[in-house]
Amino acid sequence: MAQDKVSPMEGSWKIDKEFHIDEDMGFILPNPLEDLPDKYADWISIAKILPDLIENGTLRAQVEKLPQLSIDDLQGHKLQRLAHLVLGYITMAYVWYRGKEDVSKVLPSNIAVPYCKLSEKLGLPPILVYADCVLANWKKKDPNGPMIYENMDILFSLPGGDCSKGFFLVSLLVEMAAASAIKEIPIIFNAIQHQDQVTFKKALGEITSCLNKAHEVFQQVHKHVDPNLFFSVLRIYLSGWKGNSLLKDGLLYEGVWDTPRQFSGGSAAQSSIFQCFDVLLGIQQSTGEEYAAEFLQDMRTYMPPAHKAFLESLEKGPSVREFVLSNGDTSLKSVYDECVKALVSLRNYHLQVVTKYIVIPARQQNKDNQTSEDPSEAENRGTGGTNVMTFLKTVRNTTEKYLMKEG
Repeated sequence: MAQDKVSPMEGSWKIDKEFHIDEDMGFILPNPLEDLPDKYADWISIAKILPDLIENGTLRAQVEKLPQLSIDDLQGHKLQRLAHLVLGYITMAYVWYRGKEDVSKVLPSNIAVPYCKLSEKLGLPPILVYADCVLANWKKKDPNGPMIYENMDILFSLPGGDCSKGFFLVSLLVEMAAASAIKEIPIIFNAIQHQDQVTFKKALGEITSCLNKAHEVFQQVHKHVDPNLFFSVLRIYLSGWKGNSLLKDGLLYEGVWDTPRQFSGGSAAQSSIFQCFDVLLGIQQSTGEEYAAEFLQDMRTYMPPAHKAFLESLEKGPSVREFVLSNGDTSLKSVYDECVKALVSLRNYHLQVVTKYIVIPARQQNKDNQTSEDPSEAENRGTGGTNVMTFLKTVRNTTEKYLMKEG
């Protein structure tokens, strides 16, 4: 029974500060810092002009002459997140440089050592993750203005013109739209505890509205991100060294490990918000293809530890699905189904976007260039290293199976 799960909570369920979740921003880092202490000025200056340094062929030389710095002067979470973002950008640019023809299998120690030490301190892997390039890579043009695309910018860009700005900011705004749902979770859990169906239905309805809003915001991607630039340029710099034929063994972090290490590139699966809805609604992705569930679990290790801990705390909370089923109320099942349908709809839309931005350009590129790359690999490999279409379809189909189909 759902009620049995509630008893250990002793009073109202709330979102603790330890989870690093902002009431308005959710998992987004509020007001990220833009500058590091002077000691690290060279890191910032390189990160700010990465596309230019790649274009003029001096990026690697600039990086290689940097001194190896201690991270001792990087105190505080926001400063460390900024440094992790900066070193992540420099690393991706250094490794992928001019694309597939010139890939570095070694990250020099002057970057690798501080990057790995900082990553260990933050509990993140030493690669550019979603928490860096999306959640901590933004600013408002007018600090007093609204969080809308026209009033926002990213802190650092990758090659591909405005493509990275469009991709990262639209991802951030989708995250923002969905974030409003987080504050409904304590209301839902406490409603279950008190068997309050009216409050439960209202709060779950709010989450459905947030998911629908996220779907609406997601549509801005077509306005701000060019499919060919995304596929042929930006996607390369977001790719990791796990499941990637160009770095089969991974990347050697010089001065840190004796053997290469494999890490996945940034992926929407690293967003805590959408895994959060699966947990809340009792959607167990483990009932789908095994590899999809394993990938989602693995992606939690790419999230800030506080956010991963929040997901784990939700898993120990009262079961929304059991509450709906045990009450046998048709209107409850209907409200639950509407929420699941909104999540299915969002995942369907994600599939359409991936088709436009990866599958179709890959087919066209292989047709035009007669490349030696396996067409199916080019079409299906996401930045996280997975067979992206199969993965997304599995997640979507599993979500759909949790519809109660009543009410």
